[in-house]
Amino acid sequence: MRKGDVIAVKGIGGYHLFCDARSDAAIRRLRARKPRPHKPLAVLFPMTGADGLDAVRSELDLGSVEAARLLSPERPIVLATKIQTRRSRNQILLPSMALEPINPRANPWRNDGSDSNKRADKKTPLPSSRRGSRDPAPWMVKTSVKNKKSMDSSTDTAPNNPQWISSAPEADRRTLVLCAALAPGLGEIGVMLPYSSLHHLLLDDYGAPLVATSANRGGEPVLTDLESVRAFLGDVVQGILDHNRPIVRPADDSVFRRILGKARPIRLGRGIAPVEMELPFSLKQPLLAVGGQMKNTVALAFRDRVVVSPHIGDMDSLRSLRVFEQVAADLQALYGVEAEVIARDAHPGYTTSHWASRWGSEKQLPILKIYHHYAHAGALFGEYPHAHPRLVFTWDGVGYGPDGVLWGGEALLGKPGAWRRIGSLRPFHLPGGERAGREPWRSAAALCWAMGRNWSDCPEKTGLLRAAWERRINAPQTTAIGRLFDAAAALTGICLEASYEGQGPMELEGAAHGDIRFDISPPVCLLPVDKDERGCWRIDWASLVPFLLQDEGDAGYKAAVFRETVARALVTQALCIRSEHDFHEVGLAGGVFQNRLLTERAAELLIENGFRVILPEKIPSNDGGLSFGQVIESGVAVKGP
Repeated sequence: MRKGDVIAVKGIGGYHLFCDARSDAAIRRLRARKPRPHKPLAVLFPMTGADGLDAVRSELDLGSVEAARLLSPERPIVLATKIQTRRSRNQILLPSMALEPINPRANPWRNDGSDSNKRADKKTPLPSSRRGSRDPAPWMVKTSVKNKKSMDSSTDTAPNNPQWISSAPEADRRTLVLCAALAPGLGEIGVMLPYSSLHHLLLDDYGAPLVATSANRGGEPVLTDLESVRAFLGDVVQGILDHNRPIVRPADDSVFRRILGKARPIRLGRGIAPVEMELPFSLKQPLLAVGGQMKNTVALAFRDRVVVSPHIGDMDSLRSLRVFEQVAADLQALYGVEAEVIARDAHPGYTTSHWASRWGSEKQLPILKIYHHYAHAGALFGEYPHAHPRLVFTWDGVGYGPDGVLWGGEALLGKPGAWRRIGSLRPFHLPGGERAGREPWRSAAALCWAMGRNWSDCPEKTGLLRAAWERRINAPQTTAIGRLFDAAAALTGICLEASYEGQGPMELEGAAHGDIRFDISPPVCLLPVDKDERGCWRIDWASLVPFLLQDEGDAGYKAAVFRETVARALVTQALCIRSEHDFHEVGLAGGVFQNRLLTERAAELLIENGFRVILPEKIPSNDGGLSFGQVIESGVAVKGP
């Protein structure tokens, strides 16, 4: 690894790919061969200092929440802020977005000066070669240390030397050696500490941080045996460090992120899962919930207990399906319980839906179809059960809705088994259907076309595509906030094409870091919330399009305004709904609420307006929590007396 090689190292739940986290050449080679051109890479740090975190603090701003989770016995990956990001934060003065009362019963904002001293955002522009590029790493900055003496010196502060970042007080200057290519376009890096004896031996001897990414093919479960590593990753690694202790079941590293003052799970894995929880009811029959298509987990429920599996991965490959089947069988064998009911997502095209139908038919078991966003809301209810109705915002990419539309920006009022969609987003049509998930420019084009506007910076020729879109050929309708984030990422030039799921929204958040404060000038971007003919309050995104297309303001400024606009639209929608219904609790569920800056800002505004805000704490808010939510929703049908 000192020579820049990539090595596969056998861990507890699977193999990792290790290389020097300071070596641009090693990271470039890893990204090109895996291939993993842009997706962030986790870093394993040696334990140094009194509490073991000095090496981490030399590179990252580590709060008490992150530090406690890193040092916990489970040793998960924890997202921590880059020092560069922290130091580059300057306040952006944004015009006030104070709103007029929507109606006599719903006054969204109090003009009491409470909008001052909010978060601001400033973006460090990406190189132009980054935008829409499929090159594995054209934007990487070389940060490898050639001279230890210069690294130890505190006088080398030349601005053109990427090894050095000067901090804001002088006494806190730190030497930064991690490569920028570890998490391009993002403000955080996933960090973990050694959790096996082998890790401790390696890191103690190496004395520097190492990339530690799962040894797998994109989205699949981590590899667990030597033959598979040789077969699938033989052209990626230059060596394999193995041992003779077999790994029976794959377990990826767990991932946590601080949101609203707590470390919340992004992925359940090694050290955390299976997660066993008490149900708010008792089941008459054991139930197996098979989750969704992305970030899959399965859940086994019996009597008043539920067990949620470790993260399996995306269900797009044969290996993922085999691991899924193994996990489903192992859970039933381990707990001595055989499922008598199956719950699946209502989407007919999911791999898990096909499997459930086939397996249920073979076993002659009843199959319950649970709508995607009901499961998100149900998962939150499962963590915070009570009999009172609550409003839950279920915001994510896309999920199959009862009306056949691809939902993703819904506000659901009620409780499990009795959710009512009472808020949503203005719908639009996605050109190319599922391809829009990996090509954010498609969502951007869709918004422009819906507004009757041309997008001169569109990276593709769209004559035929637009003609098909106008005829609604392979252009399904959606209300997904996640696709709105994709569009914003593309219209600002931050991300036109994505090599991993969620890249556009993640880089949009990375661009919009910082603290915002407001003056008293007219609104920059105000999204109306109006009731449609079915009584559903809809957020209209239309005014965002001309703002994002305008020449004034850089991408970071636009990303900041976008985030603030969306957060305020959420609260406006909640106030509209409260004007007609009696509730005081608002839940935030779905993958969009893994965006810390958006979630914390929305929660702040909700609390200012008298709401109690709840978020998942034990189960991921993304699709990794769908299986748990499917159990909660199914409980209405199969619970005992």
